[in-house]
Amino acid sequence: MAGEFDLIKRYFTRPSRRAALGVGDDCALLQPTPGHQLAISSDMLVQGRHFFADVNPRTLGHKALAVNLSDLAACGAQPLAFTLALALPEVNEPWLAAFSEGLFTLADAHACELIGGDTTRGPLNICITVFGEVPVAHGHTQALLRSGACAGDDLYVSGSIGDARLALDALLGRITLPDDVLLATRARLETPTPRVALGLALRGIASAAIDISDGLLGDLGHMLELSHLGATVWADDAIQSIAAYANSISARDVFDINFSMSYWYHLALAGGDDYELLFTASPAQRSAVAAAAAGCQTPVRRIGQMEATPGLRVLDAQGQPLPHTFASFDHFAD
Repeated sequence: MAGEFDLIKRYFTRPSRRAALGVGDDCALLQPTPGHQLAISSDMLVQGRHFFADVNPRTLGHKALAVNLSDLAACGAQPLAFTLALALPEVNEPWLAAFSEGLFTLADAHACELIGGDTTRGPLNICITVFGEVPVAHGHTQALLRSGACAGDDLYVSGSIGDARLALDALLGRITLPDDVLLATRARLETPTPRVALGLALRGIASAAIDISDGLLGDLGHMLELSHLGATVWADDAIQSIAAYANSISARDVFDINFSMSYWYHLALAGGDDYELLFTASPAQRSAVAAAAAGCQTPVRRIGQMEATPGLRVLDAQGQPLPHTFASFDHFAD
């Protein structure tokens, strides 16, 4: 049976391209581009908490890195490198081959190289720390921060939200979905697209940003807290992407399911696992936002406005307050 260092050499060692020193020593060495800062983020995925035991290891490798790249995207950071700490219950070489293939396919797409980490025996647990860089101009970081929003800014979201939670509910047996809808939404759950290109394009345009991991309203709350602002969210604009699935399902008589409107609101506003960007920009930047989105072929839409009045207001299509208890995901909630 292969030992720890054999497994690292076989599945996780590649020639260094951007790092001054990569896998194989006690520490890796990174040399940031002059005039740049390092952006660093860590995420952990735990079997039974973040993914099913029978998940395809290739998609798991993709997602493990994607959720970290999404953090870099939210800061407008260019990916550089990452480390991998991996606990394995046993040596399963076909599993490792598929996992590393998914991991490196996404890493190569973003020129982000593995530079070190650790392996050990234990319950399946994946922890990645990712490193990126952002420029500094005249002593000020060009990173997108959660704290930069201003009253009157437009609130935008990228891509599609709610899909991942829809798939999760189906996989947990809470609902039944048509096969094609499950296939499409499961892809969003298991292989999210980190919006790195959009994050880079929004530098100098967006005033603040955060990626949506635990639910739109919950993550917006972090932005409001750090920016010392309130916001109004137009719920029906927020659910536009997931509404397409609602229309598709309701049109099929064989699926006699009563999906209430509040369910679709919940998916989009509190579902989580979207890994889309939620960002703000001045109304004067609307043309620039549209051009940035078009340039990286990522749809964005305005879903609200930042306000000086504290608090979060969610309005329906008629402009009326939407009663809600859209609690976002919390690992330690009862």
